[in-house]
Amino acid sequence: MPLDSTGKISFDHIYTAPDPRPYFGTLSRVDYQIPQLAKPYFTKLIEEYQAERGIPQPTVLDVGCSYGVNAALLRCETSLDDLYAQYTAPGVADLDRPALLEGDRRLVRTRATPGGARFFGLDASGPALAYARSAGFLDETICADFERDEADPAQQELLDQVDLVVSTGCVGYVTERTIERIARGSRPWMAHFVLRMFSYEPVARRLAGLGYETAPIDGVFRQRRFASDEEQTQILATLDGAGVDPEGLESEGWLYAQLYVSRPSRAAGLASALSAVSAE
Repeated sequence: MPLDSTGKISFDHIYTAPDPRPYFGTLSRVDYQIPQLAKPYFTKLIEEYQAERGIPQPTVLDVGCSYGVNAALLRCETSLDDLYAQYTAPGVADLDRPALLEGDRRLVRTRATPGGARFFGLDASGPALAYARSAGFLDETICADFERDEADPAQQELLDQVDLVVSTGCVGYVTERTIERIARGSRPWMAHFVLRMFSYEPVARRLAGLGYETAPIDGVFRQRRFASDEEQTQILATLDGAGVDPEGLESEGWLYAQLYVSRPSRAAGLASALSAVSAE
């Protein structure tokens, strides 16, 4: 597979299919796992917001949501391994789209946690968003490229409802331009898992102008294995150019991310609370 401008393998083709089977089939082969590792941190973020703001059902926006994987994990009592098994099981490749959707709707009906949050998804892929909404993983979707465009009135109306913003790997591909456009309406709390090859500093600076404080959470998080030796070589070169030491991490064959929490300054103490979360 070709490398993109960052040196990573390009997986663009798996995000535009009419259903998630190519997504899960491809990413299972490289042990993609960051949504599962992120789940307890996002859950804690939601709980902290509910407790501080007294809002029992906050609205969470997943940036770069693709097929609504983070929302599925947070909404339902399921795991990423469960989803891999569901979408790659024998016979699943022969199902038509309605049958596949019915399986996901059944998952939401039978394993969704009562109450909880509402989930919105932002992505540039219309097919991925359409599937996630039809499956019941997402309550609302925003198909947009905020790197290029301002939100239109309908999109802004949805953004104004957002209480929390999460992401698992899109920062670096989307920049401070997108994050600021999301933040400047409702000033939501944010938690972003960012690959170590990218700097979060431009985002943090732009958010500081809106009254945000940003803190990194201790530790690093495996995203996935390198898909090829060539990809690893290119990423190691990118890290070297950014002054990031890959020894013991990317040098051992995995992409790693760090977690950054950004919140309006009045939401003090959140980073320390998330630091105590166990990822088990």
